[in-house]
This record gives sequence, structure tokens and C-alpha cells, in this order.
Amino acid sequence: MNINLKLLHSFLLVAEHSSFRSAAERANRSLPAVSMQIKQLEEQLGVALFHRTTRSVELTTEGEHLLISARRALAEIETGLLELKNVVDIQTGHITLACVPTVASTRLPAILSEFSHTYPGIVISVRELAAKELVEAVRKREVDFGVGPKIDKTQGIAFKTIMKDDYYALVPNRYPTARKTRITLEELSKLPLLRLATGSALRDHIDSAMQARMLSLDSTFEMMSVTTLIAMAKAGLGVALLPKLSIPKNTTLKALRIIEPEITREVCIVSIAAMTLSPAASRLASLIEELLPLQETLEFD
Repeated sequence: MNINLKLLHSFLLVAEHSSFRSAAERANRSLPAVSMQIKQLEEQLGVALFHRTTRSVELTTEGEHLLISARRALAEIETGLLELKNVVDIQTGHITLACVPTVASTRLPAILSEFSHTYPGIVISVRELAAKELVEAVRKREVDFGVGPKIDKTQGIAFKTIMKDDYYALVPNRYPTARKTRITLEELSKLPLLRLATGSALRDHIDSAMQARMLSLDSTFEMMSVTTLIAMAKAGLGVALLPKLSIPKNTTLKALRIIEPEITREVCIVSIAAMTLSPAASRLASLIEELLPLQETLEFD
């Protein structure tokens, strides 16, 4: 049975005021219009809802039952509409974000702090994933969107470039090369290097550049995390190769930009192609696009 919500609303007004005239005034409608709505509702339900006299309007037994149900139903509808409005206005909600560790551990916290200050009702879950795992999480819709490097040959996935991110060599200060500001791949090939394990997007970028120059790197240590890689470099065990965004701003290591050739990655917003993000996720993605490039400048440049 399809009942017009306007009819239920008029019914509630008449029931609560025990008067057709008062209900009409409250609804800013004419008395005949309200009377007609109640008549339509009674005809649809097949029962009388009010006892009408010249002096009073009282609910019938059926009307009393409907009053309880109508109040509950309209309250639930109002609550649902308010929740929807809050989501649209991004006052409340939940965002699941995937981010590569090279951004999540260094630049992302400040951006999330600003977002949470502006939208304290939004709950954000962050999943730190390697680039390829991040793309799969987006593809399977396990996350709203991701922040990571562009990966070739990924159908159905959109990569919106935020910025270019150059690769650097983090050199212990006791190394002679620490006096330089730039370093070539050929020079790096003669130093003990610290790299991420095979299979990571960072490792793939560097290996491709080395192969193009027909060079080989001496990887003394291979690690699974960027944090460990930097710690090993601080201990003087070798030179860490990392993109600029992953380098802590307060590092005591000397950061040398890699040249001949320059190695660069594209940092992107990763999402399902042709799919619109929720208002809250869209607002967060826009803030990341705006602020991440601003955080790229480091003191050693």
C-alpha cells in the first residue's frame, strides 16, 4: 500500500491539535484542503480515523493505532534525511584511505590533522600498502581511494597526478660524497647501497634506471620498510635510495639528488575509473592534492 507522506503529516497535525482548523493553520493550508487529505487517507485505509462532531475531533481506535505508527515512521524518515544531509555536508561519515608507506609515514599525518580539525565528525582509517597492493585494494573497493605512485598497465584504475617526486640518495655524513649536493647513478654504483626488497615500486624504478645505463648496484642490505632503511643509513651501513617525499624533514643524513639520469615518480590519487567519490572522500582527496606538493620542499634543496 502506497501512502502519501503528506497525508500522514496532515493526519498527525489534526490528531495532535484535535482540530482541522488548527491543523490547517499550522500547515499553512486551507481547511477544505486538509479535510480532503484526511478523507483520502481514510479511503485508502478503509477505516475512519476520527470521530467528528461540531465541537470536537477525536481519534478512533484505528486512528490511535495509526498515530503511534505514523509518529515512529516519520521520525525514522526525518532521522534518515538528517543523516544523509550530514554525509553530504561531510559533518559525519567514514573514509578508508590506502597510502604507500613513503607518504603515510612522513607527509600524510599533517594533512590528516588539518582535515580532522575542519571535519571532526569524519572517521578516517588508513591502510599502509605497497603500490601494487594499494591498486588492488582500490580495484576491490576495499578503500575509498589511494595515494601512491602511478603504475603502468592497470585497467579500470584512474591515476590523477598530484606531483612529481624526485629520487634522492641519503648519505651518512662520514662518507666523502656527503659534501656533494647531487650524485650520479654511476657514482652510486660504486657505493654500498641500502634498498627496499625486490618487488616494490621504488625498487622497480631504480632497477629500470640502472638497467638503462647498463649499471649494477651493490645492495649491501635490503629492507622491507622505509623506516628501517633510513635507520640503517643513520647507522652508517650504506646509502639509502628513496623518493623525496619519504625523507623526514629533520633527517641528519645528507640528501643528494640523483642525476644522470634523474629518477622521478608520479604521486597520484588512485581511484576506480569513472566512479565518483563520496563527498567526504572527495574533500579529503582535494586537500591531499592541494597540500602534498606544498610539503615537498625540504631544507636541503
